[in-house]
Amino acid sequence: MSKIEEAKKLIDEAKYIVVITGAGISTPSGIPDIRSANGAANNKDLIKKYKYGYETIVSHSFFMSNTEEFYRYYKEQMIFKNATPNIAHKFLASLESSHRVTVITQNIDGLHIKAGSSDVVEFHGSVLRNRCLDCGKSFSLDYVMNNGLVPHCDSCGGVIKPDVVLFEEGIDEFAISHSLYALSKADLLIVIGSSLNVYPAAGLIRYFNGTNSILINKDPTPMDYLFKIIINDDIINVIKGLSNE
Repeated sequence: MSKIEEAKKLIDEAKYIVVITGAGISTPSGIPDIRSANGAANNKDLIKKYKYGYETIVSHSFFMSNTEEFYRYYKEQMIFKNATPNIAHKFLASLESSHRVTVITQNIDGLHIKAGSSDVVEFHGSVLRNRCLDCGKSFSLDYVMNNGLVPHCDSCGGVIKPDVVLFEEGIDEFAISHSLYALSKADLLIVIGSSLNVYPAAGLIRYFNGTNSILINKDPTPMDYLFKIIINDDIINVIKGLSNE
């Protein structure tokens, strides 16, 4: 029996599945992995262009003190309005027809919700949600993109901030509590497209109380030893195998 067949058997037998996804699930949709060799965090040309490194620009203190520069980078390098869910996002959504499924994603692209998954924990927030820092009014991504370099609230004039977790900011309490609850109740954990290097999200897997686990990632991770089945292959190829496409 191949690893994909073994994984499919575990999925078929599971009752409650928790899936943790990282950047690798969205790269086939045209969204680059920030921490890849040529990603934003390591790209010397980008650092030269914007004069600051990724972790500096995408930080709370930089947003507050250099809002224009933050938004210039954010709009040019972190927004992919034409990205659509790929087969992997759709496969996870389809599992809800026969399983209870919670998706915990490190991504901020909103593609799991667009694909139809109903129980999604956006651990690092979402570019699709934006809020005025002064009055709390909500705004769409379209509003943020089409109303000046730094978007301002049309009610009070306050600066609008994306609902994404920047460096120096804490994870939303509901995201943490819902993730831990799901992991404590699930009987199958699947990790897809995550290097398991970014904390605190990577640390979530230690709260899984079940016995069956699957890791699907192109490259090895520092936590491979915690998984029952490890598949190091192209994610789309693996998902096609799991879904018989």
